[in-house]
Amino acid sequence: MRVSGWFVGILALTMLVIGTGICAIVSYNGVRTFVIDSWDNGLQVDDPGDIVAALTNPESILQPTNTPVDSNNVIVMPSITPVATLSVAIEVAVDTTPEPTGIDVSGQTAQATETPQPTLDPAAEYQLNDPRQIRILLMGIDERAGFTTENAYRTDTMIVLNIDPVRNTAGVISFPRDLWVAIPNFEPARINTANYIGDNVAYPGGGGPQLAKETIAANFGIDIDHYVRINFTVFETVVDVVAPNGVEVCPTERIYDDHYPDEGFGTIIVEFPPGCQRLNGEKLLQYARTRSTDGGDFDRAKRQQEVIDAVRAEVLSLGGMANLISQVPVLWSELSDSFDTDLTIEQVIALGFKLNEIPRENIQYAVIDNNYVTFGQTPQGDQILHPNLGRISDLIRRVLYPQLEVDQADLLTRAEAESADVHIYNGTDIAGLAGRTQEWFIGRGISIASVGNAPDHNSAPTVIRYYGETLDTANYIADVMGLSAERIQPGSDGLLVAGNVAVIIGPDVQSLLAGN
Repeated sequence: MRVSGWFVGILALTMLVIGTGICAIVSYNGVRTFVIDSWDNGLQVDDPGDIVAALTNPESILQPTNTPVDSNNVIVMPSITPVATLSVAIEVAVDTTPEPTGIDVSGQTAQATETPQPTLDPAAEYQLNDPRQIRILLMGIDERAGFTTENAYRTDTMIVLNIDPVRNTAGVISFPRDLWVAIPNFEPARINTANYIGDNVAYPGGGGPQLAKETIAANFGIDIDHYVRINFTVFETVVDVVAPNGVEVCPTERIYDDHYPDEGFGTIIVEFPPGCQRLNGEKLLQYARTRSTDGGDFDRAKRQQEVIDAVRAEVLSLGGMANLISQVPVLWSELSDSFDTDLTIEQVIALGFKLNEIPRENIQYAVIDNNYVTFGQTPQGDQILHPNLGRISDLIRRVLYPQLEVDQADLLTRAEAESADVHIYNGTDIAGLAGRTQEWFIGRGISIASVGNAPDHNSAPTVIRYYGETLDTANYIADVMGLSAERIQPGSDGLLVAGNVAVIIGPDVQSLLAGN
């Protein structure tokens, strides 16, 4: 199956939010449970090889054998070797209940007494104790299942995830693959070539992932602590296992793609009507991969983040990460060869539980889209994107490093110093919505320079666009409306000139006007 790197968002949060840590639980929680079950069935499981067999084929433990243990033939559970730059302290409490012998002190066979089994709390056993922020680069390589003869791959998707354990917040930013950047120690190129170049030349310190991390740091000032790189071949299985009833997504427009790549080298037709719908693994994969909308890669990146959030919400609704423990064997079997990382499995579990605790309103998503780049071409005529570093820096600051809660009076003082004019544009087909929104603002002491209709009535969620040096005003308007930083965009549409702020209202503003 031809796969695209976008998947990293899903599997990364499947790993870091809802189940990647499952891999490590196999080595403790799953093994412990199977050993106890074996004892209950009269079988002593001493050999790690038997443990692995029990995990992958639980029925095998019901048929004890008298085969002696061969201490020279030990199967080692696969693990990931850490090359960590940030030490994450994790406490793991392991239950070491002694094995029952069945022999009393007189030498006579005694009736075995059942040992009480303690209730395990995985969240309490894997805790993130390091208060420092953790930045992880999530990469997806476009590798075809069954066609893995290449030594290096470009990254179709690069996403930076920042976790702040103290503030209990997280930020996610997607970097477009055609972004033209400086590659440390090499000629400038698209950002998606950093991993390819690094692997191709065996870049010192960690090959492709190391060069990709250095590229992000050199261009955008983000020091990456860890990476997760995935060749996504098991997406459908993972989604169907963790979300057996499907995952709900809500496209705002009809999506029709008659050139969607099939499992080989051909194409098929995929289509999604507007409106909320539940999709299984196969359809969710298609929804997140297709680029057949006006926004192309930018829209695809936004759908990837929508899918990340939707999968997270679905898993949480089913009981969270702890609820996945019973599904350890199949997830371990499917995921063990599909990714590599410099995180230890214990670190991944701790990060997963931490993300599980962060409220949705504390997680911000953003895409570096057409508002943050300038379209260009290489000397060969290939399309590229030149980053607007000033705007991207603002975005990184707001999404990855949100400030502690600022008093609204302080925000107002900053906004007044800019003396910006605020304009309201109706981005829906609901008549009079801009006028009612103007009244709402006036009731809160905010003057509105003008109201009108947005050039594009796409009924998208409300956004605030700032033109020139008016970011503080945009921040104040967002705070008054209760909107997150991801709804603030630099104005690059030519709608207004510098010194102005535009509020492009969507259907969601009706809830605000109703007092909700």
